[in-house]
Amino acid sequence: MPRRSRLLAPVGAAVVVIIAGIMFAANFWTEYRWFGSVGYTTVFWTELRTRALLFAGGALLMALAVGLSVYFAYRTRPAYRPFSLEQQGLDRYRSSIDPHRKVFFWGLVGGLALLTGASATAEWQTFLQFANATKFGAQDAQFGLDISFYTFTYPFLQVIIGYLYTAVVIAFIAGVVVHYLYGGVRLQAQGQRVTPAARVHLSVLLGVFLLLRAADYWLEQYGLVFSNRGYTFGASYTDVNAVLYAKIILFFIALVCAVLFFANIYFKNARVPLVSLGLMVLSAILIGGVYPAIVQQVTVSPNEQRLERPYIQRNIEATRAAYGIDGAEVIDYDAQTELTTAELAAEAETIPSVRLVDPAVVSQTFQQLQQVRGFYQFPQVLEVDRYTTSDGETVDTIVAARELDGPPSQEDRWLTRHLVYTHGFGMVAAAGNQVDSEGRPVFLEYNIPPTGELSQVGEGYEPRIYFGREGAEYVIVNAEAEYDYPVDPDTPEVPTTEDAVVPTPSPSPEADEAPAPADSREEGSAQEQQDQEGQDGGEDAQGTEEEQSGQGSGQANNYYDGKGGVQLKSFFDKLMYALKYQEINILLNNAISNESQIIYVRDPAERVEKVAPFLTVDGKAYPAVVDGRIVWIVDAYTTSDRYPYSTPIDLAQATTDTFTENTTAVNALPGNRVNYIRNSVKATVDAYDGTVTLYGWDEEDPVLQTWSKAFPGVVTSKDEISDTLLSHLRYPDDLYKVQREILERYHITNADAFYGGQDFWTVPNDPKPQAGNNPEPPYRQTIRFPGDDTPTYSLTSTFVPRGRENLAAFMAVNSDASSEDYGQMRILELPRSTAVQGPGQIQNTFQSSAEVREVLLPLEQSSAQVTYGNLLTLPFAGGLLYVEPLYVQAGGSDASYPLLQQVLVGFGDQVAIGSNLQEALNNLFDGDEAPLEEPTTDGEAREEEEQPQASSDLAQALEDAAEAYEEGQAALREGDFAAYGEANERLKEALDRAKAASGSNEEKDE
Repeated sequence: MPRRSRLLAPVGAAVVVIIAGIMFAANFWTEYRWFGSVGYTTVFWTELRTRALLFAGGALLMALAVGLSVYFAYRTRPAYRPFSLEQQGLDRYRSSIDPHRKVFFWGLVGGLALLTGASATAEWQTFLQFANATKFGAQDAQFGLDISFYTFTYPFLQVIIGYLYTAVVIAFIAGVVVHYLYGGVRLQAQGQRVTPAARVHLSVLLGVFLLLRAADYWLEQYGLVFSNRGYTFGASYTDVNAVLYAKIILFFIALVCAVLFFANIYFKNARVPLVSLGLMVLSAILIGGVYPAIVQQVTVSPNEQRLERPYIQRNIEATRAAYGIDGAEVIDYDAQTELTTAELAAEAETIPSVRLVDPAVVSQTFQQLQQVRGFYQFPQVLEVDRYTTSDGETVDTIVAARELDGPPSQEDRWLTRHLVYTHGFGMVAAAGNQVDSEGRPVFLEYNIPPTGELSQVGEGYEPRIYFGREGAEYVIVNAEAEYDYPVDPDTPEVPTTEDAVVPTPSPSPEADEAPAPADSREEGSAQEQQDQEGQDGGEDAQGTEEEQSGQGSGQANNYYDGKGGVQLKSFFDKLMYALKYQEINILLNNAISNESQIIYVRDPAERVEKVAPFLTVDGKAYPAVVDGRIVWIVDAYTTSDRYPYSTPIDLAQATTDTFTENTTAVNALPGNRVNYIRNSVKATVDAYDGTVTLYGWDEEDPVLQTWSKAFPGVVTSKDEISDTLLSHLRYPDDLYKVQREILERYHITNADAFYGGQDFWTVPNDPKPQAGNNPEPPYRQTIRFPGDDTPTYSLTSTFVPRGRENLAAFMAVNSDASSEDYGQMRILELPRSTAVQGPGQIQNTFQSSAEVREVLLPLEQSSAQVTYGNLLTLPFAGGLLYVEPLYVQAGGSDASYPLLQQVLVGFGDQVAIGSNLQEALNNLFDGDEAPLEEPTTDGEAREEEEQPQASSDLAQALEDAAEAYEEGQAALREGDFAAYGEANERLKEALDRAKAASGSNEEKDE
């Protein structure tokens, strides 16, 4: 080839290597700078050191094994080779290789070493767990070893044996090739086909291989606790009584075979070790495969329930412990299906706390009423939190962060997306158990600048959201003036943070105003209000190009004073980030100075995963106002797939429901198979400066303790959680969904009943017409569990029998992190002989009820869209009450939004509908207008006059209770929480008098 052509290949290779090296350097530098900006460089360096150590170990192992094998094979090559056609053909290869044999040698050894080292780096977490193992303090049922051996030690030993296997096999293959190439192994020769040196070399390698096989057999006996052979996961009867002994026998056979191969160095007879090797293979087939299969088929299958009973019991106990459901309390609940008006009166206190506002429906309502501008965004599914109002009442609250989705479409350029429109603004919150007279949410926090209850908590409230789930991949702050929020240009001052906001005046005489909260608008017809508000919202959301860019109306600009990004201190930093994002504008934009910061990894869940790669993060990060700051709260889990006898589960499958399938706001967990999980960490991410804090929530978790040893100082003590933050922590959704799937079978604790499987449950499909064929999501609501004196903030779900639709059980877990009973699971199990309607059945009853159809038919025949909300199930008056809000949205207008117009209720076999919950209950129970007051006729009134004074007292008490209840409802509609609290106190006092008077009547009757 011409000299120029010969240079193309090395030059091209050099260019590729240089480009790859530059990109690697850019990635390395930007990663290091990012970890430094969040204060977690210890994670970066610990992972890097561990990967480097494993790379060196894996590369050295392979290089030594293959290098020594090739070196020995070459050095012991025969000086003279017999003349044959085979050797003549090999001479051509030898003549080509010999001048470059060092290049071939180091290329082969170096290439294999690099590949092996790179592969070994993937096991860095396995190594760290092994090196920092913490005991569980519990033993497995078969071998009596601490669980930590299986979760931390056993996986690493498997990795070590796997790499040793690979090294020996490749070394053997390389040795055979070199021996064959240089005449040490002759396939076509007469007489001796293997030289003594080659025989010794290959015998040693085969002996080492068999030693590793013996070690593997010994280790495999402990792996039986992860067997799938029996009726349940874990070592079964066949494993313990057949496979275990087979492994031990094969261990000794492998040792004998290894010794015979080593002995062949001296005996120089290949027949004996080869025969023993064949014997071992045959033994592995017969003893390790055929014999256990015969035992399973002949002994176990005809007597499976009796023989597998103790192993099923092991599986039940281990699974319940591994998933943290061993403390679940199952309560027999003879659910009532009929209720009198008097019994309803006794339950009246629970009525106002029912969360009617559906976070999966009102997102569009939030969008229309509180979006303010079209570039702000709310998630498709909002969150349920709790806040204490100024009058001391704690209410379930629907919350969402007003995040920035990006610049207006007309202004969507690199500069506006990454330097101007950098952050969202404020939280929006609405009471979960209230709507106004038109069916709109009653906002507790609203508008820009923020107004309401949340922004008054703490001093120096910071509403800006630089870190969230929406927006550009990265933004650069302290460069161009950042758009903050719209303001009236005639207003000289607006609430700012430490004088960081600089209003930009506008020549426009008028400015768009943010929508007022729903309850502050003048009342009119629902349709008129909705259309008018939609038009206003549409104008605000769309506007003109000048208004959206902040030129046609006033706007406030913000200059970031936080430390959440990486400071671009030098040209080198800009170059590295330009390479990382392949964006030349980072270098060319003159506004980017040494004071500018680049903010990236903005998603809270991704941020937590990056600083704690050993954690699995919940699919729902949710915002909260804590001590004057908006923070994202992220639940994180430690998991393992090596808990003995515990049944594994696919996380993605277990956490999939209506929300994960039909929206982008909630993600299912990754598809990892695990059989141990703990909510060991509660993490927070500050929405303004991106500060990540990991709080050790389950500090007794051995897996968390192991990782804390590996990364000292990364996890903060649980004691550092403030009272305000604690009030917003909750039981995580994904953990609950995993546990409820396990409880479908493992609520049964008796091995015989488990084997029969007649009482297995399943999570019902979401019955809402728009939900599709997906499991019903768990719902957050405040409920009063039977036997409790006070309501509890809970996460709830239902079960139906497998293959049927009637209700089997109702489950609730205490979700109040400040409660001593946090995490306590309680299950109301219904009698198997009683058919109580399940969610799907009650939904069908709703839709087929003549009373309900009469109300819905006019709506469905019009252009309005009818949407069914979350079907809540809650204990009520000795039974179970179904409550489902029904939303109506005007058709034919993009500016319309859902309004809560009707409420469906069901109790037993009866269903009813009303314009609000109270009216629906009135219609459900005897159709009374006031559930706390019995209707009377004239004749009954004359009889009452003749009753003793106790009856008069009872009537008066019921009348007072009804009056107090109505006043409380009126106060709720007006948002007067102080009056609502006073009315509740009068209601309780009246009910106490009614109870006392009722007792007097009973005594007199007796």
